[in-house]
Amino acid sequence: MEPPLPILGPDRIEEVVERVLGGGIVAIPTDTVYGLACLPMHEAALNALADLKGRDRDQPVAALIDSVADAIPYLDATTSLDAFVRFWPGALTVIVRARANVAGGGLLPPVVTEEGTVGIRKPDDRFARHVIRSCGGILAVTSANHHGAPPCTSAEEVLAEFGEAMMVLDGGGRTGGLASTVVDVTGERPRIVRAGPITAANLGIEG
Repeated sequence: MEPPLPILGPDRIEEVVERVLGGGIVAIPTDTVYGLACLPMHEAALNALADLKGRDRDQPVAALIDSVADAIPYLDATTSLDAFVRFWPGALTVIVRARANVAGGGLLPPVVTEEGTVGIRKPDDRFARHVIRSCGGILAVTSANHHGAPPCTSAEEVLAEFGEAMMVLDGGGRTGGLASTVVDVTGERPRIVRAGPITAANLGIEG
């Protein structure tokens, strides 16, 4: 049986990075809630993440980035994020077309994509971006909660939700609040899939 994992402070962030790079799942703070994170190309970790949350494996997981440049190798060549970078870091997820083939890595796994698309976001949290940057610039991240339960907003809540086998990076309490706005730009016109802090008017999208 694996020994209990402590809640780790920011001074031990490299231990969190090491666990992710080893194919593990960790909990990290994001802008508003805690998230469960793993490598986006590690199918076993992605499937374990879905099972841990109790959600369908075909339900896509967002890809969080440290910089737009980190996302480009995974996106269709026709994709442009220029219209959205002014909202990053921040509460905006952009659904774009994924690249069919990633050099040296094959396809993004189905758990990250949905019908050839992927949701991209740059979080406004320095601890999250440190982990993302140290793990190659892109991570698969979903809210830290079991399916149907409210997202965890503290390291202690994550521990209570998932037990002592979960490694948690303690970034302090999160505020909760609205989830990120989700905009789909894969069609003829951008459309809001989920309303959030950034409105259609902010994005220049007509109703």
